[in-house]
Amino acid sequence: MNWPKRIICMTEETVETLYLLGEQERIAGISGFTVRPPQARKEKPKVSAFISAKIPKILDLEPDLVLGFSDLQADIAAELIKHGIEVYIFNHRTVHGILRMIRTVGRLVDASDKADALAASYEARIEAIKDETSTWKVRPKVFFEEWYDPIISGIGWVSELIEIAGGIDCYAENAKHQGGKERIIADPLEVVERTPDIVIGSWCGKRFHPHKVGEREGWANVPAVINKEVYEIKSAVILQPGPAALTEGLDQLFEITKRWHDRFS
Repeated sequence: MNWPKRIICMTEETVETLYLLGEQERIAGISGFTVRPPQARKEKPKVSAFISAKIPKILDLEPDLVLGFSDLQADIAAELIKHGIEVYIFNHRTVHGILRMIRTVGRLVDASDKADALAASYEARIEAIKDETSTWKVRPKVFFEEWYDPIISGIGWVSELIEIAGGIDCYAENAKHQGGKERIIADPLEVVERTPDIVIGSWCGKRFHPHKVGEREGWANVPAVINKEVYEIKSAVILQPGPAALTEGLDQLFEITKRWHDRFS
């Protein structure tokens, strides 16, 4: 079988996965938003953003497979398909979906065993954390803020990771929605009413300042603000539905919730 040898990755998670599988030589081009692993930016040409791509440059690289993510890249995929390029679009927004993506990428490049082992290592870590947090009698209410102005609550896999890490997602009901527009919280005081014990901000492309949260109108008496339980997790380790979220992202969430648990239980 002729496995793909020249792969374009239009989002970061497939880049990181291929590097972790030791299959980085197959990557012919990457998204300009790729930061993981750092060497990818030095080694691979950048051919796309998130909702736009340099089609002529992609074609010049003569890929035999293009990997993308979500309906937001549907127009790019359609254009490439018109040029005879094979395209695989992932559309996962859950922890299970991330694990499935890793295994699928492995199968696409004849690295199933390595992909299964990688995914299994993440599953073991998840179960170990679940085992520890299952004994907690008190769990913190966590508000995860993906954006401010307007406020957007956390997406599906983030909500799941909060629960795995021992927290209670204040807006778990929003996590089922794919797009950010469906997760907008129109009234910031609604968050205040839910009295989160922990506030975590992760703004894509912009720094979140924990010390400024208490300056928001009405937020000074939020338990998280009073107890200085307001944190930032960089978007690169939590808002990409790939290995980073299941490793550094989950580890940072667990560190935050465990610190709260040890302090207040």
